[in-house]
Order: sequence, then structure tokens, then C-alpha cells
Amino acid sequence: MRVAFVGKGGSGKTTISALFARHVASQGDPVVVMDADINQHLALVLGLDAQPEPLGAHLAEIKDRLRGDNPLIASAETMVKTTPPGRGSRLLSFDDLAALDYAVTTAHGLRLLATGPFDDDDLGVACYHSKVGAVELLLNHLVDGRGEYVVVDMTAGSDSFASGLFTRFDLTFLVAEPTRQGVGVYRQYRDHAAKYGVALAVVGNKVHGPSDVEFLREHVGDDLLTWMEHSSAVRAMEQGRHLTLDDLEPANTDALAVLRKTLDEQEKDWARFGRQTAEFHLRNARAWGNARTGTDLAGQIDPDFVYGP
Repeated sequence: MRVAFVGKGGSGKTTISALFARHVASQGDPVVVMDADINQHLALVLGLDAQPEPLGAHLAEIKDRLRGDNPLIASAETMVKTTPPGRGSRLLSFDDLAALDYAVTTAHGLRLLATGPFDDDDLGVACYHSKVGAVELLLNHLVDGRGEYVVVDMTAGSDSFASGLFTRFDLTFLVAEPTRQGVGVYRQYRDHAAKYGVALAVVGNKVHGPSDVEFLREHVGDDLLTWMEHSSAVRAMEQGRHLTLDDLEPANTDALAVLRKTLDEQEKDWARFGRQTAEFHLRNARAWGNARTGTDLAGQIDPDFVYGP
């Protein structure tokens, strides 16, 4: 199952995505975590001193692997971030994703992949979405199932909608502080996501008491799934001190369990996934892909390919 964590910058989405991944792994289930945020902080929150090898640096290698011998894809150079799989493509199992050479293992047993930050060559000339294209390609070609968890920390705010990546998930958790800015990002995300059938639930964060909960209920209504209370244990973790899940306040542990239960109950819709893969590929082809590659990328869509196991 795939889950995205989104929200306003500073809302705590990176922290909660890390805690959720640790919570799932603590129950013996396999987890791959992907840092797709322009601010690469997930490795730090998970206790690593160094970033994994950036996916963006291996994009050509990833494309070569995924295209396999698909006759509709002439070369890796004609693959773009939205290129869909077809007959002959090399699909990824969850174990394949976890075993990628550029993944690292955290102390909690998670496998972590990261898009990588901007470097000096990118400044002033590159868009960050060229980095997250590797994540989109990997998810397009991934065949995952129950009991397998892919947790993605997304870019902040509505910037997540700059590519079709926001449709690649079974469920999206929007982390919202009980502030006007926090619920403002929720409204933007809700309105955009609703057009594409994206399953969305709100997780309140940094909640200090009943008045904060009431504020969130007033502004997000039934989309409020649960909330994380203000936590001295989490603050200590963010300051670089060691945190075990047992250090969390009981209410926050319960909130993580609610997130897990909600994700597990989500139905996987491979048909919708396939339709949206083709839709966003065509949109990107018309907008820039055809001109950049010098080919009609619509021809990469295999109408007889069936998504899913």
C-alpha cells in the first residue's frame, strides 16, 4: 500500500511520516520510505547522518531498467517521468524497490530512498520536479500489495500538484496545524484532489487542547481523521535526541494506529491508477514532452496493458 504525507511547510509532515513508518515497521511489516520533498530532512529525522544516493543521479539507469524490452519505448532518452509501463516493461515488486542499490537501511529497519537536493548545477536552471520524476517512474512501475508499505514525504503545499505524482497513492494524509494557514493548504489540496478521486484524510498536528481540535473540525469537517498532540518526545527527536516509540504519549501512539488502520482498510484501485497514468502522460506529452524528446509520446501507451498483479 502506498501513502503520501503532504501539508504546509513546517506542518510536521516529515516528522509524522517518519513516525508512521517506524510504527508500521515496529509491527514487523516491511516499509520503504521515499523522501520526495525539496527539503531533504527525512534521513535526519530517521537518525541517519548522511543522505542516501540521490535517485536523480541514477535517472538514466532507472529508465533503462524499467523500459526492459517494451517495443513502444525506443530508448531511455525518450522516457519521461510519466512514461507508463506496457508489455515488455520491467515491473518492480515491493522487494525489488526495497533492494535498489541506492536505498539505505535505517536503525529501525526501514529502507530509505531520496530524490536528492538541488546541487550547484541546478541553481537557477532546473525545476525540482525533474528530481521527483524518478519517484514517479518507480511508482508507475511498482506492483505492490497488502502488507507492503511505501511511505512518501511529498513537497510542501500545493506544489505537489505540479506533476501526476499526487495520484500514485492509495491514500494521502494531509498534515494540518490548527491555524488559518494550515487549513488553507487543506482547502487547496482538497479542491485539486477531488477532481481525480484522490482519497484524502486530515491529520491534525501540534494540537494543544480541545479548542485546537474544534478549530480543525470547524474548518475541515469529516476529513479530520485524527490528530497528534503537542509532544515533548517529538520535540526532543527533532532536536536530535533519541526517541523510541514507547516514549510517545499514549494519545499520539493511538493516532499512529488510526493512520495504519485507515490505510489498511483502503481499497486498491488498479483501474483508476492505469487511467490516470495514461491521462497525465498525455497531458505532459502535449505540454512539453513531445517537443523535448522529438517524438509523439502518446505512442508509448499500451492500450492492452493491464495494471496490477
